[in-house]
Amino acid sequence: MVKQLKTAVMMLVIFTLITGILYPLAVTLAAQAVFPAQANGSFVTVDGQTVGSSLIGQTNTDPRYFWSRPSAVSYNPLPSSGSNLGPTSQTLADTVAQREADFRTANNLPDSVTVPSDMLFASGSGLDPHISPESAWLQVARVAEARGMDAGEVTTLVEQAIEAPQLGILGEARVNVLLLNIALDKLQ
Repeated sequence: MVKQLKTAVMMLVIFTLITGILYPLAVTLAAQAVFPAQANGSFVTVDGQTVGSSLIGQTNTDPRYFWSRPSAVSYNPLPSSGSNLGPTSQTLADTVAQREADFRTANNLPDSVTVPSDMLFASGSGLDPHISPESAWLQVARVAEARGMDAGEVTTLVEQAIEAPQLGILGEARVNVLLLNIALDKLQ
């Protein structure tokens, strides 16, 4: 029995050392060597000041800027999650209806225009920094008017901000709202 206990304790120490210290250290060092910006949070700086991360969305209702998709956690990365409301939830239905009405009103959209689902539903993590190109295009007129800019200039910025699917096949085309808004500020 003592021999088995000694073996069990030794295995615990060995695997704790391997999986709790050596493996995480090796992965961290490899990440720092190969992808240092991503490993450190993908922070975005403007004029030497950090303004956010390209991996985490931000809440913004200023009409001069493009709006991100809704977040169930107000883009707080600590409790990141979706709302976990199911398709039969009246709360979800009411929330989506309110988001649609707010988006339509803010962007002066007629009922015939379909509001993209990414502007109605929060992402699974609640942190998604991207919107669809369609969602960005629907906001062009509002942003251009609020800034006193030509809508063509703003449309060009949106087109330049569209990121292709990863490796050409993974995911869909998307627009990083933080990076688009920074480009917008630099233009004006």
